[in-house]
Amino acid sequence: MFEEIRSNKRRSAALIFFFVLVTVAIGVVVGYLIGGGPVPTIIALAIALVTALTSYWRSDRIALRVSRAVPADPATYQRLHNLVEGLCIASGLPKPAVYVIEDPAPNAFATGRNPQHAAIAVTTGLLEKMNRVELEGVVAHELSHIRNYDILVSTIAVVLVGTVAIVTDLSLRMMWWNGGRRSREGDRANGSNPLAIIGFVLLIVAPIVAKAMQASVSRRRETLADVSACQMTRYPPGLISALEKLKADTTTTHSASMATAHMWIEQPLSGVRDDGRLGWFHRMFDTHPPLDERIALLKEL
Repeated sequence: MFEEIRSNKRRSAALIFFFVLVTVAIGVVVGYLIGGGPVPTIIALAIALVTALTSYWRSDRIALRVSRAVPADPATYQRLHNLVEGLCIASGLPKPAVYVIEDPAPNAFATGRNPQHAAIAVTTGLLEKMNRVELEGVVAHELSHIRNYDILVSTIAVVLVGTVAIVTDLSLRMMWWNGGRRSREGDRANGSNPLAIIGFVLLIVAPIVAKAMQASVSRRRETLADVSACQMTRYPPGLISALEKLKADTTTTHSASMATAHMWIEQPLSGVRDDGRLGWFHRMFDTHPPLDERIALLKEL
């Protein structure tokens, strides 16, 4: 467990470095294609550095605000607060801030940069559909993400994945309105411009790479958090029953977005259970292992 925590911290640093590198590469490509010299590269570097700092210090607040989470009133949500406090005392964790999201779909996530600066958010649908034992399993799963430092990587990914998508979109728009001056000059001189083609391919592929990175960040962590939650509660049937209810529920979590999908206990967006012709494509970007696999693993404990 401690080795996994150290590994998560290393992955956080690697994740920030990777996205800064991609953002700067986009700036270099745009500078070449529009003939703007080093200016686009400098702008991209500035954006990357500001984003990296913001993602570390403020990404938890951004994730909560994007998800429309509000602080859970201790009187109204007494059962939830009692569960969180009890599990924190048992596991030696400081109590995180507790939030509620008005959404009929049962789901939950944890966010923050470390156990001392963490928050857990659950939907009203989860509170309505789970009994106490099942809710305890879900809360333990999210607290495991906090204890294992999964929240640092997943929360940083929220901001960085979104930044790559925005920078790429702006870059393509700049080249569209600029007309790709460098590209046209190269085409007239050489008949074709391989570097321009490579640049366009990079801009198209960058958001896909970012999504693939987001998916790879989350899948293994969900399985580890499931097992850790059962160690915390000493009662695997509680989480198993909760996951079975999540599997049976087909409601889409409207408070989720593509940037935050990897943070939730269950992949929240529509299209996850697509078994049609495009099912294989959707599964490439799944941020969670299939619920059937997670349930089967817990039943073996």
